[in-house]
Amino acid sequence: MDQFKNGQSVFHEHYGVGIIELAKGETAIVRFEHGLEECRSSSLTIRLGVEDAIAINRWDASLETITRLMAESIVSVNESWGVFSRSRIKLLPHQLWVCHRVLRKWPTHYLVADDVGLGKTIEAGLILWPLLSKGVVKRLLIVCPSSLVEQWQYRLRDMFDIRVARYFPEADKPKADLWNTQNQVIASLQTLRIDHNGRHKRLLEAEPWDLLIVDEAHHMNAHEDSGATLGYKLAESLIKADKVKSTIFFTGTPHRGKDYGFLALLKLLREDLFNPNKPTNEQLPNLREVLIRNNKQNVVDMRGNKIFKPVDVSSETYTYTDEERHFYELLTEFIVTGKAYASSLSAREGRVVKLVLVAMQKLASSSIAAIGRALKNRLGRIRIERRHLADSEKKWEEIKNFIEAEEDDSDRALTDELQKLEETIAELSFHIQLMENELPQLETLAKAAEAISIETKIETIIRVVEDRFSDRQVLFFTEYKATQALLMSALVRRFGDDCVTFINGDNRVEGLRRQDGKLVNLTEDRYAAAERFNAGQIRFLVSTEAAGEGIDLQESCWTLIHVDLPWNPMRLHQRVGRLNRYGQNHSVEVVNLRNPDTVESLIWDRLNEKIERIMKALSEAMDEPEDLMQLVLGMASPSIFNELFGESASVSKGSLSKWFDERTKTFGGKGAIQAVKDIVGNSERFDFGDLKDIPPKDLEDLQPFFEAMLSINKRRISRSEDGLAFLTPDEWLRSPGVRRRYERVAFSRSITGRDAAVRVIGAGHKAFDQAIDQARRSAAVFAIVPALKEPVAFFMVRNRVTEKIGNVKQVLFAVKQTPEDRFVLNILKDWEALDLLNELLQSKKLDADEIRVDSDELNSFFYRACDELGSKIADFNLPFDLPEVIPLALLACCSD
Repeated sequence: MDQFKNGQSVFHEHYGVGIIELAKGETAIVRFEHGLEECRSSSLTIRLGVEDAIAINRWDASLETITRLMAESIVSVNESWGVFSRSRIKLLPHQLWVCHRVLRKWPTHYLVADDVGLGKTIEAGLILWPLLSKGVVKRLLIVCPSSLVEQWQYRLRDMFDIRVARYFPEADKPKADLWNTQNQVIASLQTLRIDHNGRHKRLLEAEPWDLLIVDEAHHMNAHEDSGATLGYKLAESLIKADKVKSTIFFTGTPHRGKDYGFLALLKLLREDLFNPNKPTNEQLPNLREVLIRNNKQNVVDMRGNKIFKPVDVSSETYTYTDEERHFYELLTEFIVTGKAYASSLSAREGRVVKLVLVAMQKLASSSIAAIGRALKNRLGRIRIERRHLADSEKKWEEIKNFIEAEEDDSDRALTDELQKLEETIAELSFHIQLMENELPQLETLAKAAEAISIETKIETIIRVVEDRFSDRQVLFFTEYKATQALLMSALVRRFGDDCVTFINGDNRVEGLRRQDGKLVNLTEDRYAAAERFNAGQIRFLVSTEAAGEGIDLQESCWTLIHVDLPWNPMRLHQRVGRLNRYGQNHSVEVVNLRNPDTVESLIWDRLNEKIERIMKALSEAMDEPEDLMQLVLGMASPSIFNELFGESASVSKGSLSKWFDERTKTFGGKGAIQAVKDIVGNSERFDFGDLKDIPPKDLEDLQPFFEAMLSINKRRISRSEDGLAFLTPDEWLRSPGVRRRYERVAFSRSITGRDAAVRVIGAGHKAFDQAIDQARRSAAVFAIVPALKEPVAFFMVRNRVTEKIGNVKQVLFAVKQTPEDRFVLNILKDWEALDLLNELLQSKKLDADEIRVDSDELNSFFYRACDELGSKIADFNLPFDLPEVIPLALLACCSD
């Protein structure tokens, strides 16, 4: 006769609690939480079931039973929602909702297209914690633009204590086997996409990745005519080679104006649902399977209050002095003449001439100091090195890189990398003549620039700060380092040497003039500058596009001044997103500088009018209008804006409106509006109605359980203002990484300081996970609790189908008998069950002096509870094909 019976509960030292599916004599097939295992019968210990415990009237210690049920409740809640993950940031409903959607099934494949500032790294951390802590994800690869690598690495460590290794090409050698020895890696897309020294072969030969996360995933683009970018090809090769089990892409601009590219990106996620060569309208219903988009307009806190306030945008007008106007007119004539000359050259040389002239236009729109520096450097090179052209080919390679960066719209990160090239392109192209008799005209221009010592724009900025923002911090954005140094010098001259810091791609600013008149060069790490600014230690921060993404500056600042307006409006959206993001407690005020005498200003006026018309058309066409600016701008190629601003200098003011309308007729057209409607209308998103489904729980709800487990292990807790301290139970020390003693730890997200991430206790904390594991291994199934007035039955619901076991493997429910009518049963969700158990822990007396129970009545209630849950289980929309109810435990009250 078999030692075990099918359906019997058993315990295995390694796998934990399971249920016999098939007893086979010397072995048995057992269903554990992670799946099926065939075990030796000698390795299994029979566990008493709830019904058996009731039948023989054998009850367990109340505290042990309650903590076991609390552990199961905590795991159940966190597997579905990630609400107990160790983030230092207070979690928002939409972030928990994203985590819930992505974790419902495993493997998972999602494109998260939330608006800028909604916390994509927080969402990523919430998703990762339960996966990493349970071992579902062991190998993790994160790919993002180079400018965001350090920020991703820092935020995951600082907010979640998740540590990923940064990929360095020099460490990736054939003998190093880096891709197999590093299990959690973050890499730059710009680096990884290039197959250098056999990198791709080693990557494809390495063990598969459990999860691939790609940030700014729109850089992995595919064109119908020109083919796929290198980043796309790399991701495609990994996926086709089955080297990626799950994929999560993040981008605020999923649709880049071409349906083909949009569907190609989605094909990387779900090849079974999307094909860029098939009609788009046939595939739109499938978007809900992969696409999530939340926008600022709908984001609320746990109480349902909207978080983001409207951005207040205003303009400050200034006019040129006579000297500035003279220079502007000279430069305009120079550019028009140069473009006419470019048309007579070969295609390659003509392209370079136009690029140089456009770069000069951009520099001049930022500041005369910026264009003046470029003119001076070009003149110097022409005078000295036109006689030495040996390095012309080398310079041409640098210019070619510039051209490729300009032309490859999909692969351009919104950083200041391109701006650095624009500042030097005039110098690099010294061997290319911009027009006949260029040298004397350059000298005239340079002399006119040198004659301008004070720029009206900068003086206007100082006046605005003094008049409107005298009592607050201000963030300034500019495209170019020369303008950055100019403004910093002006701020220093007016407010003192220590009033300002900076962020740029080089972590260095040159030519800053201090109050004593001395010119100095400064260096500062961008994250150190951001930290000082956020802490309120410094009043002004002047940044180039290096802070346009990945750096949060909202902690103590809500005022932004655009020193110049970049030609791509998307950059304005990104800039404002540094302040208008979660954690901002004020309406963000934005000031644009405008000179109505310039062509750039006229183009901006018409562009803003065009964008307003597009937004109005969208609002009229959609039932729930939202801030769709990022989606609309993301669909426009940057080349259209370069054309608008670059060519406008050659257009007369009388013809400008007609010319503008002709050039922008495809921008925000019917196709773009329909694409936005399709994305928003067919994507999943959090809304206010979903708030009721999100567990209103946080780390504080874990503390009673943890303290009870320390008590069970006979450990005392010391309390102080800094947190808790305790000696770790011996049983928990068996796991690697658990410390013998903990101090200054807390179940709180409000901890600050450099060691804050280590001090936060939650799901994933080594000691806390050991407490959970110990409690779940308990055999307690039946207890009498005097504080209860009516019995409560606890069950696990799991998927009978084992071929698709996802991250959410089982969900806890409790069924409670109502005091008014014992035949009416209430079903409690896992978080509601945790509330009940926490209340029981607060009762002064857990164990009864005298046990009086009616076994028949308890049995009747338990079976009715099981049937009631089974009949209502479909109402809870669980991610299971065939859910089945498994008895877990029973808490009873004393009979009268």
